[in-house]
Amino acid sequence: MVSFTRTPLFGGALIVDLPSTFADVSTIRQVPDHQEVYLDKDGFTSIIFDITERVGLPGTGPAVDGAALTTHLEDIVASDIDTVKVWNTSNTQFSKLPDDIPAYTLMATQTPPPQPGSKSPDFTAIVLTLIRLEGDRTDILVTINVPHIKGEYTEEEVDMQVGKQGKLIENAVEYAARIWETFKIKDWGLFNEV
Repeated sequence: MVSFTRTPLFGGALIVDLPSTFADVSTIRQVPDHQEVYLDKDGFTSIIFDITERVGLPGTGPAVDGAALTTHLEDIVASDIDTVKVWNTSNTQFSKLPDDIPAYTLMATQTPPPQPGSKSPDFTAIVLTLIRLEGDRTDILVTINVPHIKGEYTEEEVDMQVGKQGKLIENAVEYAARIWETFKIKDWGLFNEV
């Protein structure tokens, strides 16, 4: 069973429960001011919180917000968008945010071209959640990256075509659900600073 720790982000302006095995990357390397990055000390999974300028057209709704989610995914994977497959997208409800704040989550996989002899992942699962704060002209991204490296997962357990996610992705979905349940904005002034 995964244990979680209440974790302050961005100087305590945000607070969320993260898996206890995840460590703050900024203690070992520089992280941009608009990001908080946590890495699993017992694996390769990372959780990134990213505060960005709101993208897309004004307003909200499936078309506007769906286009914003696509724009952010394209920014994350950069020129490798043709190696990405989106498996599903859904509306997301955060327990500690006002009901009128739209949020969406997608699950995707990115499969890099094979590189013989390298320890690059067979594929990386991406659980990307977008929180849209239109009044603050801000998008908050929560990205859970789950690299699947040969020998570190059971290949037979993963077949996204038929909905078999395997243990690593199931864990990431559990992390995301806990984030949706516990993510709280304590200082809305944070979004005027970025």
